[in-house]
Amino acid sequence: MSVFRLGLTGSIGMGKSTTAALFAAEGLPVWDADAAVHRLYSTGGAAVEAVAHLCPVALRDGQIDRAALRNWIESDPSALPRLEAVVHPLVAADRDGFAAQCDTDIAVFDIPLLFEKGTEAQMDATLLVTAPKILQRQRVLARPGMTDAQFALLLARQMPDAEKRARATHIVETLTIDQTRAYVLALIDHLRGSHA
Repeated sequence: MSVFRLGLTGSIGMGKSTTAALFAAEGLPVWDADAAVHRLYSTGGAAVEAVAHLCPVALRDGQIDRAALRNWIESDPSALPRLEAVVHPLVAADRDGFAAQCDTDIAVFDIPLLFEKGTEAQMDATLLVTAPKILQRQRVLARPGMTDAQFALLLARQMPDAEKRARATHIVETLTIDQTRAYVLALIDHLRGSHA
């Protein structure tokens, strides 16, 4: 039996990482897109050589320096599409490898840009993590070093929450940990009941 793929997404500050941890606490394997990119950029990672070829200054001590990469992307409008053309297939291969090794009925795929990049097509269902805008703003601005300008820039790169709501299979509002945990448990039961 192939594993049921649940795509987990949500804009910055909506509680996605917390929700992913709640699934993991219930014994479900969680694949993290950001962690996969980190692996690919680390020493010996599959993306190091190709990314270093595109942006030689990003290669430091055998791994990719993400700050140098960000500077390149900000200074060169053609940089991001070129980088994505190299990295996205490697991320997809990492994700598929993870799914192939799962021995559970459900696996969770934590993907920040799930809808923006069309990756929902590879999922059996999607879960959008959301919260009121005022709560989102409070959470993000409480992060060390975060400024209003950085927050605005991050939001500008993400699909509006209302559009994500329209596309998601399931939606959870993360007001409290207890309420979110209850939703996660109910969703796992629902998925197991409807896809058994």
